[in-house]
Amino acid sequence: MVLRLAEQLDVPLRERNALLLAAGFAPRYAETPLDSTALSMARAAVDRVLRAHEPYPAIAFDRHWDIVLTNRAVEPFLVGVAPELLQPMNLIRLGLDPRGLAPLVANLGDVRNVFRSRVRRQLAAAPNPRLTALYAELLADGDTGETVEAEVVIPMVIRFEGVELQLFSTITTFGTPLDLTLNDLAVEAYYPADAETAAYFERPTA
Repeated sequence: MVLRLAEQLDVPLRERNALLLAAGFAPRYAETPLDSTALSMARAAVDRVLRAHEPYPAIAFDRHWDIVLTNRAVEPFLVGVAPELLQPMNLIRLGLDPRGLAPLVANLGDVRNVFRSRVRRQLAAAPNPRLTALYAELLADGDTGETVEAEVVIPMVIRFEGVELQLFSTITTFGTPLDLTLNDLAVEAYYPADAETAAYFERPTA
């Protein structure tokens, strides 16, 4: 009954475990490291998705926005990033910190608003102390409480190597996962929003 109610209410898997414990039952959902043998097929699937998206950038990140995998198209953009932002590499910090990609992002305010909107929805669904701290550090300033709608139509504009790149993104998640690691994992794939950006990534030397 607990699981049925949780499913109907779309309760996140971690919170379902907490509900089960509160009701006197053992947790239902395990949390397995992504590099474990048990998740080897899932990791291979994520790798395949990332590679298949080349020459365009794509990343996989967890519920804390920590990047766990990238494809090769991401690597050139990390060259000038401060070493302390690369281990571990957090997508929000990488995008908004002045030591990261922030100096390259022409529409940093728009990007911050999209991050802010997504994290606010995430926290509303499932409180998370670490994500709350990240929000307070990088996103709380200027928060008007408004939610950005239709994020896919808001491009990220990056000035890089003398070219203004316009990218929009889509997010892919695992369907009906029964493991917390897979439930938390998302793949964000970036696409060119104009012909110049497509030509930049598709050039032979990319």
